[in-house]
Amino acid sequence: MLAGVASWLVSSGWHVVLPSRRYCPIPIDEIEPVIEEPGRAIWVEARWERSQRLAHDAAKALDGEADLLVSWVHDTYRVPVLNAISGLLRPDAPIVEVHGSAVNDQVANLPEPALAGHPTQRVLLGYVREGALTRWLTHAEIVEGVLTAVRRALDDRPLTQHQVGELRPWPPPL
Repeated sequence: MLAGVASWLVSSGWHVVLPSRRYCPIPIDEIEPVIEEPGRAIWVEARWERSQRLAHDAAKALDGEADLLVSWVHDTYRVPVLNAISGLLRPDAPIVEVHGSAVNDQVANLPEPALAGHPTQRVLLGYVREGALTRWLTHAEIVEGVLTAVRRALDDRPLTQHQVGELRPWPPPL
């Protein structure tokens, strides 16, 4: 879901580690570099319930501390996974946490940042209303919303909550 974000980071010269359940390579030859030397992307198999194994595999792929974390992990595994990989981050590395629209009243139920010691941008994904109909956000809309948060994180901006699309109404309409 965040391949477009990874592509942008690679095109900007970042070395990107992509923990994911499924292998989905980022074709470097199709990326138009923002700078002369594009970075690279390495996939790491992620089984969210095996957070220590994920941290071990990500550490091998990183070969050093991470300067940025973009995370979209299901709520059930979010805290254990982020705690497991916290030691891989530079002490002041910014974090972008993406939260889906699976809950009602996303603002009231939005969890606190998982790694409080890191500057965090939070992205809340909603939906798009088109007349009387609604639809999920497209991949492009999600990527653009997350990239806005990534750019703010890289600019060392304070904690911000980014809303992409409309949030679910709460209480629900009668």
